[in-house]
Amino acid sequence: MAKDGTTLIERVEPQLSLRGRMKGLLGRRSLEPGRAMFLSPCSSVHTFFMKFNLDLVFLDRSLAVCRVVRNVPPSRIVFGGWGARSVLETGAGWLTEQAVMPGDRIELK
Repeated sequence: MAKDGTTLIERVEPQLSLRGRMKGLLGRRSLEPGRAMFLSPCSSVHTFFMKFNLDLVFLDRSLAVCRVVRNVPPSRIVFGGWGARSVLETGAGWLTEQAVMPGDRIELK
C-alpha cells in the first residue's frame, strides 16, 4: 500500500471472497508490522473473538480514505460510514497518525 508514491505497508493480503472476508484475521495472535489485510467489499468490521487491537482504514470506491479508526479492541463493531466500500486492517499503532487521513488516496500494488 502506498500514498503519494511512498510505501506505507509492505505486504497487503487481499480477502475478496465472502469466506475470506468472514474469516479475516480471526485465529491470529497478531499482525506483523508492515502487513495489512484488505477486505473488499466491506463497509463495517467486527472484532469479536479477536486477540489484538486493530487500526482500520476505510476506503471508498476510488481508494480514497473516508474514515480511520485507531486502536479498536476486541468485541466491537465499527462502521466505515457513507461511501466506505473496503477496509485495510493493520495492527494497532503501526501506522502513525499522519500516515493516512481522510481524503488521502491509497494505491494498492
